[in-house]
Amino acid sequence: MPCEDQRWQRRILSRFVLAPAAAIAALIGFAAAPAQAAIWSSSDQWGNYTTSDGYTLYNNIWGSGAGYQTIWVNSSSNWGVWADHPNTGGIKSYPNATKVVGKSITSMASLKISYNVTVPSSGAYNTSYDIWDTDYDYDYDYDYEVMLWVNYNGAVGALGTSQGTVTLGGHTWTAYKGDNGANQVFSFLRTSDSTSGTVDVLPILKWIKDTKGWWGNETISDVQFGYEITSSSGGLDFTTNGFSVSSS
Repeated sequence: MPCEDQRWQRRILSRFVLAPAAAIAALIGFAAAPAQAAIWSSSDQWGNYTTSDGYTLYNNIWGSGAGYQTIWVNSSSNWGVWADHPNTGGIKSYPNATKVVGKSITSMASLKISYNVTVPSSGAYNTSYDIWDTDYDYDYDYDYEVMLWVNYNGAVGALGTSQGTVTLGGHTWTAYKGDNGANQVFSFLRTSDSTSGTVDVLPILKWIKDTKGWWGNETISDVQFGYEITSSSGGLDFTTNGFSVSSS
């Protein structure tokens, strides 16, 4: 595994299994890539590409029993995947765009994210932001992960127990607190599906810190946005029409 993808080792844990017949699957997946892919596309399990404006796009097929998938990129704000994963349990992949933030909660004046997506009506997946503290590359005991699900479909659910409903950052969420064995996970599931919008993230981070006391003045390392896909049998398209991360 390339060094830049070591961050995914913790998410894979003992579930990591390479998809069978990987070479054949890659060829099939590549053939299914949309014609609009102008800059880059890949069917490699760990394929990644960094855009000129500082976003890194990852294919990231990492779950047990995964099928195949192809990522295509026009720009950091226009990209997608065609994925064909079997109708079995467990997350198979998290294709995403990642932006480095590198600022502590109290030092930020704002952290805002926007999205505009086209997602299938079948399959099992969530469209989510994954926000990490700086420890996640280095310390397996004290990491934190914040997930914001803006839409989801099929047999998927958040880790941990419900903490009730909260309205933060311009949206109403059901909050969950859990642990995946490697880090604490704070999940916020939007109470109704949305395919476009803007989220003011800083109030969510401060709610975790100041209202709940679940973490301290953490430094936010990366903000990732993508599709956590559990199943997409027969091949489904996930398209990002617009996406951005801004902080100050």
